[in-house]
Parts: sequence; structure tokens; C-alpha cells
Amino acid sequence: MRIAMIGTGYVGLVSGACFSDFGHDVICVDKDAAKIERLNQGEVPIFEPGLEALIAKNTAAGRLSFTTDLAAAVDGAEAVFIAVGTPTRRGDGHADLTFVMAAAAEIGRALTGYAVVVTKSTVPVGTNRKVAEAVREANPKAAFDVASNPEFLREGAAIDDFMRPDRVVVGAETPKARKVMAELYRPLSLREFPMVYTGLESAEMIKYAANAFLATKITFINEIAALCEKVGADVKTVAKGIGMDGRIGDKFLHAGPGYGGSCFPKDTKALARIGQEHAAPMQIVEAVIKVNEEVKRRMIEKIVDLCGGSVRDKTIAVLGVTFKPNTDDMREAPSLTIVPALVGAGAKVRVSDPQGKHEGEALLAGVKWVDNPYQAANDADLVVLLTEWNEFRGLDLAKLARKMATPQMADLRNIYDPAEVREAGFTAYVGVGR
Repeated sequence: MRIAMIGTGYVGLVSGACFSDFGHDVICVDKDAAKIERLNQGEVPIFEPGLEALIAKNTAAGRLSFTTDLAAAVDGAEAVFIAVGTPTRRGDGHADLTFVMAAAAEIGRALTGYAVVVTKSTVPVGTNRKVAEAVREANPKAAFDVASNPEFLREGAAIDDFMRPDRVVVGAETPKARKVMAELYRPLSLREFPMVYTGLESAEMIKYAANAFLATKITFINEIAALCEKVGADVKTVAKGIGMDGRIGDKFLHAGPGYGGSCFPKDTKALARIGQEHAAPMQIVEAVIKVNEEVKRRMIEKIVDLCGGSVRDKTIAVLGVTFKPNTDDMREAPSLTIVPALVGAGAKVRVSDPQGKHEGEALLAGVKWVDNPYQAANDADLVVLLTEWNEFRGLDLAKLARKMATPQMADLRNIYDPAEVREAGFTAYVGVGR
């Protein structure tokens, strides 16, 4: 099939590459000419394991191409995906649909035959019907249907998530639209991955409800961790014990410095706003948002306490600043709250992150970037484990301790066993919920 993918951000680029690997003819569109030029030269603007090779393979096969010409991409396409950004709107927490609606109008003007206009972007409930209105207004004679096809891609594992999904959700209300969507995903249905067909509003709601539920699990275990510290329990053991219950599950029960990234912060705020607008307050979600911010501040207090009540003139090595491992994404990362607070309090901060410097240099002022954790720890008063990159899971702890002026560790991802850390020569260790 011929597909136009509008937007070459994280979702559009991964989805376009994966659809082309299914054998479809995919043209990815972006208004940023410099970005398209880089993609045409084989340069991938984001870090995602396996993506560069996948793009190179399908570009070479002639199934994947990149352009700034939306009209040419849409001409003859059977499915046109909207995969543009929906950032949080300043002031009210709602998703900003400016890019979505602009894309819909432009698609409408470019349609030359029947196509399904598919919203891949995360959008508030009711948006797909507005997309249909925008397309129709731009081109009253257009032959089209709309569909909602939310993404459930985890950064760092996005290609596997696309190729081996838990489910594919399709909101479509005509047999013709469903047929097109079924054909797009036919390689997955042949391998019996579940397809969930719904109405438009249900598909839109599934995306928000899923992300809000996962954010709630993270925030719940972080609150339990705070209580564990007061009563002498170990949150890792507690999480294991409750996670063995099939009704709860063990995923997203890892205590830490709070959730971040491109989805959870934005989507929880948007869902809370949707609830307010429809007089059905999302009280649990609102509490999750509040507690998640408090968790980040609690991490700062842990670090300050380890330094005797003040970090002024202390040298602190921060290992990992991206919101999670295997990505260069810094959006809403806990580091963006924690690191500036340390710098502002007078600490000398060194940062080591395998991919974080690309975005982090512009976001974390006043820090020194170094190549590896041992360089970061040299003569440091404290090492802070903030992102659980594999590179930080198997450190030579004795070597790390010997390099430090004061061997102390704030393990904010509970990577290491406290006894093991102390045996390696550290004089102080603090984790989360231990």
C-alpha cells in the first residue's frame, strides 16, 4: 500500500520505517527542510536502537523516502497518517492541536482520491471528528474516512513494540476504513497479534487511559517507597511481593525519581484537563501529577542530606540524565528538576550519559560533561545514579570509590545492593524506599 506519514518526529519516523519494513511504500513528510535533507543523507535525528539500520535497509529497497512536499506524498496515498507533535499547551495543561489541525487542512487540500486519514498523534477525545471537519472544510469534495490509531511505543524498544505489539487499536467507523487499516497491519494479523476495533472516541480514550494507568503504577510505588523508608521495609521486596499477583503485575513497579518523557507528563495533564472540561474530574490522575513532582523534590533532599545538609562547593557526579535508558530524550526527565537544583545550590556537577549530551547541553546549564562514570567520579564527594543505563549497572564499585574524595552514593534507581556498595569502600549509600 502507499502511505504518507506526516511528521518525522519519534512516532512518525519509527512508524514510517516499520510500515515500510512490512513492504508498504512510505513517504515521510516534514516542513523542516534541514531535517529531511539529513534523513535523505542517512542521518537519523533521534537515537533509537535499530532505527538507523531499519531506515537504511528500507530506503535502499526503495520503500521509504523523505520529502517536504506534502501534496506529492498525499497524491495517490491510500492512508495518510498524522504524526505531528501535540505538546502541552501553555497555561491550561491541554494538548495543543495546532499542528494536527494544520496538517488535516493541508491533507484535505492535497487529497486526489479516496484515503483514510489516520491520527497517530496522541489527541484529546473528540479530535478525530474535528480532523474530519477540517479535511471536509478544506476540500468539500474529498473522498475520505478518518481513523484513530494511537501508538504504544516505548522509547528504547519502539521497533520491537511496533513489530510485536500487545495490541493494535483502531478506531474506525466505516467498513471501508477498517478494511484499509486491516490491510496496513496484515503482517501482524498473520502472526495473530490482537487487533482491537472501536469507535473513534474509545480509541482516543484507550491511549490516555493506558498511559495514565502506567503513570499511576509508577507513582503508587514511589509513595510506597517513601513509607518503606519510614517503617524499615524494602520497596524492592514489597514490589516483588505485590507484582507476583497476576491482577497487579510486576511491570512499572520500580521505585525511582519519578516518571518523565514525551508521553506520561503530557498525557496525564491532558486527561486531567479533559475530565475538568466534561465535569468528570480525574481525581486520581490529578493526584498522580502532584505526587510525581513531589517525588523529584524528595530526591533532591536525599542528595542534600548525604552531603551533610548543603551541596555548596561539593563535587557531584551524576550518572544518566535522559528520562530513561536507550534514548536521547530529555523531555520532562527528573534530571531537569534535580540537576539545576544542585547547581543552583552551589554544587559542581559533572554529568556522564551515553546519549544525553545531544539534548542535555542546552537544557542543563552550569554542568561539566565527561565521557565515562569514572571520570565523573574523580575527586567527587558524591555519585548520583539517575538513569539506569546498562553502562551503569556493572560498575567497578571499588574503582569508583577509590577515585572519589568522599565515596558516597545516591542510587536513585536501586541498581545496587547497599551491602555490596559498602563492601566496595563507600562510606554512605542511600536508595529509594530502602
